[in-house]
Amino acid sequence: MNFSITPSHIIEYLFCPRFTYFEYVLRIPQNEEKYYKVQKGRAVHEKKTLENQEYLRRRIGVKNKLQNQYLTNEYLRGEVDEVLTLSDGTMAPLDYKFAEYKDRIFDTYKTQLYCYAILIESNFEKEVNKGFLVYTRSKNKLVEVEIEKKEKQKVRQNAEEIIQIIQDNVYPKATKYKKRCLTCTFRNICTK
Repeated sequence: MNFSITPSHIIEYLFCPRFTYFEYVLRIPQNEEKYYKVQKGRAVHEKKTLENQEYLRRRIGVKNKLQNQYLTNEYLRGEVDEVLTLSDGTMAPLDYKFAEYKDRIFDTYKTQLYCYAILIESNFEKEVNKGFLVYTRSKNKLVEVEIEKKEKQKVRQNAEEIIQIIQDNVYPKATKYKKRCLTCTFRNICTK
């Protein structure tokens, strides 16, 4: 692989494979910088970094943490809000979300944690079996997410499919979930 994929690439690809084609083959920007939640989320990350420098979540067995770790491996890259070392010798990613917890964890959040788990395992050579989400709009509610080996394998497969689309200039099939087309940035140029 000649370049690396981010968690955002994988999330967009899972939304619709054509997203990858339009943005990374045709290079049509989606201009996400304009979106309020993206901007607000970045501000929350910066604030939490400053507030939580010394705080260790002992209730979940955190022995040490590293903040804002930019990690890479042979096919993936991303910045993890917190890399936690747990009392059982494993590690875990923790990600802050500018969102409310409503008894459901979005697949996009899980995918991001799976990506971070792979990066942590590659860079620290420690096992990652779980990750954590902090919902800042629900009084910083902490939610644990199990990370299974099969989920990490899916991320690898998705990364390979994305790279194939980009390197080979492949126009992929659209998502089978047609409701997604209604809110897609590229709906006006996508041929069904």
